[in-house]
Amino acid sequence: MCDVRKSALRWVMMGLAAGLAAGALATAHAQIGASTTIQRNRKEAHPRRETNASREARIQRTIDETYAHRWEVFGGGGYLRFRSGPNTKNNNEVSWATAANYYLNPKLAIIGDARGSFGYAHQQLPLQYPQIPSPQINEYTFMGGASYRFYRKEKVALSAQALGGMGWGIFSGGSKGLSSTALGIWPDGIKPAFSLGVSADYNFFPNLALRFTPTYVGTNFGGTVQNNIGFNAGVIYRFGKQ
Repeated sequence: MCDVRKSALRWVMMGLAAGLAAGALATAHAQIGASTTIQRNRKEAHPRRETNASREARIQRTIDETYAHRWEVFGGGGYLRFRSGPNTKNNNEVSWATAANYYLNPKLAIIGDARGSFGYAHQQLPLQYPQIPSPQINEYTFMGGASYRFYRKEKVALSAQALGGMGWGIFSGGSKGLSSTALGIWPDGIKPAFSLGVSADYNFFPNLALRFTPTYVGTNFGGTVQNNIGFNAGVIYRFGKQ
């Protein structure tokens, strides 16, 4: 009888041990499964980062798209420091500027350019006509030339341009019936003009950019050369394909 009880007790203990082992094994499997699910969810929540090669390829595609446009149209304004007469001080002028570039290839373009500047001349001293010490003057330039883009990246481009054409000076409009030469200012007229500049472009999109151009403008009013310095700034819109 004692052996039967011992055998029964032994089987009960073995059953309990087997049950505990099975429970522990099931718990371990559940934990492993939960851990795998969490890791998978984390990977899905955080996609694989872009590789250097794919990033460089994407940037190159953007560069190619940006500088493959056939046309660029620029519009904006600026500032010009202008010499208004043979014996007058330079005066400050506000400018507007517009241009169209036709690209023969991604670097070389033909330009058509038009600008206008407006300011108040400083009458030469001593003042012969004190009632009009600072008459208004206007100049317009119409030029053509070439541009060469010597640096181009995804966001930034640099180019140099040289232009030549004519300048139209209206210097007697604010002289109240007097000639501009009586005030010591250049005579009205159309004379040769030329310009040199370097443009910096910041690209918002492949077809839209902001341009800043420090510029030199040479004019020939009065038979002498005026060396005028300023800048233009504005927006570029690109379209067409080469």
